[in-house]
Amino acid sequence: MASSISIILSSFIVLFLASYAVSYTIQDQFYQCITLHSDRSIPFSTAFFTPTSNATSFNSILKSTAQNLRCLTPSQPKPLLIFTALSESNVQAAVICAKELKLQLRVRSGGHDYEGISYTSEMKRSMPFILLDLAKLRAIKVDIEDNSAWVQAGATIGEVYYRIAEKSKTHGYPAGLCTSLGIGGHITGGAYGPMMRKYGLGADNVVDARIVDASGRVLDRALMGEDLFWAIRGGGGGSFGILLAWKIRLVPVPSTVTVFTVPKTLETGATKVLNKWQHVANKIDEDLFIRILITTANSTKNGKKTVQTAYQALFLGKTDRLIHVMNHSFPELGLTPKDCVEMSWIESVIYIAGYPSSIKPEFLLQGKSLFPAVNFKAKSDFLRVPVPEIGLEGMWKKFLEEDSPMMIWNPYGGMMGKISESSIPFPHRKGVICKIQYLTSWTEGDKKSADKHINWIRGLYDYMGTFASKFPREAYVNYRDLDLGMNRNANSNFLEASVWGKKYFKNNYDKLVLVKTKVDPDNFFWHEQSLPILPFKVGKEGKSLIH
Repeated sequence: MASSISIILSSFIVLFLASYAVSYTIQDQFYQCITLHSDRSIPFSTAFFTPTSNATSFNSILKSTAQNLRCLTPSQPKPLLIFTALSESNVQAAVICAKELKLQLRVRSGGHDYEGISYTSEMKRSMPFILLDLAKLRAIKVDIEDNSAWVQAGATIGEVYYRIAEKSKTHGYPAGLCTSLGIGGHITGGAYGPMMRKYGLGADNVVDARIVDASGRVLDRALMGEDLFWAIRGGGGGSFGILLAWKIRLVPVPSTVTVFTVPKTLETGATKVLNKWQHVANKIDEDLFIRILITTANSTKNGKKTVQTAYQALFLGKTDRLIHVMNHSFPELGLTPKDCVEMSWIESVIYIAGYPSSIKPEFLLQGKSLFPAVNFKAKSDFLRVPVPEIGLEGMWKKFLEEDSPMMIWNPYGGMMGKISESSIPFPHRKGVICKIQYLTSWTEGDKKSADKHINWIRGLYDYMGTFASKFPREAYVNYRDLDLGMNRNANSNFLEASVWGKKYFKNNYDKLVLVKTKVDPDNFFWHEQSLPILPFKVGKEGKSLIH
């Protein structure tokens, strides 16, 4: 009897809303719909934020985790409403209600999205959209005996690292260097970090997941099937569903690790040392990760700007063995024991993130970065052959033309070369020397300044095309770059999207599109670089069924 009354009341509410929809704003309708479909009442003041009813809170939440101020200019289309989910059922309700009201849904877990497409829009004629913020879904449950942890999408990678170290000094997880990354989106793109040469990517070390699909269902690995489970681990965020949680596999770490940072400028042989690094970085002991941070600095000789390359490393072992490895494989850097610092793995997380030595690991629980948001533009490349010295010299010339340039060269090899390109969608594996990230940042908010800096980075990227991987020129999906191309609406086709899809995923692009077509045939989950659907249905066994 009670269930019959409940059904009648629910039907009445739906009919009531439909009858009076014209008098409701979209925000009102969305709130009413969410309330109807959630498992418990939702406090409006702490979960719903609109630019009209509570503009201060709306702007604060919108900017709360955004790292790129370039994506928050006044002309950029903003969400009609921000909904902060408090439970899994809220996420399910958001999907159901967005579909009912014909709204686009954009989802944010950490906000490090380089082009801001998880919380704004680059569409010239943007359709109304809702921002679903997962920041409150950040539970972490570590099981040391099982060598695993369940982590909700809104948790930052720094929080995950801390909770693992809290339980064990000899367990870790091979994911990102930036501790304020939201783990939900981080793993959808692959999740590389300083232990990748030993254990592979964060996405290589996922054993289960929970997602909400386009029908509003919660699926784990068993329910979603192996094709979808394959696709979400490196196939990019925002195409297949909404990530609720990952079950990650923990990896062993020594109780003592070693770090160092050794700078080299052009005046102290930076060109020759970088040339040598390219020949050894992906072949050296897999316990050793040496990345290069390239910036400008004041020259000690003529007072002008010069290039500084800083070799920053994590070694899964102690100093004495590290010195032996370096003397054998990379003596050109001139590493000495005085350059090395031994510490715990969790302390190395703080070090590699670039935080001051006074910062304690407990800081990671704040889930925030110490560094302020700026305007920036980034691009990426993969090297499969070394850049010759003459090419490096031309690169330095371009580099010194910019005000605040930066490059980060991350070494591959080790386990990264042993895992198949098709194991997960992330394809940049065997034969890769390193990944290059190009960055430029600026403080001015006007278009003229933005154009100047963006044109510079495009020029550097064009110059490096001679040396970068080819057919395709590979790019990293978590350094999303809309210069590579973008959907103009929800109806992009396979060939149009392949322009950037092949760069991000290589031969895995074809399978990703098949999975997308199968699990989201109406293309509910879409954004500027989401995967397209095919113009025919895909059956359960992956076979195409022509309309």
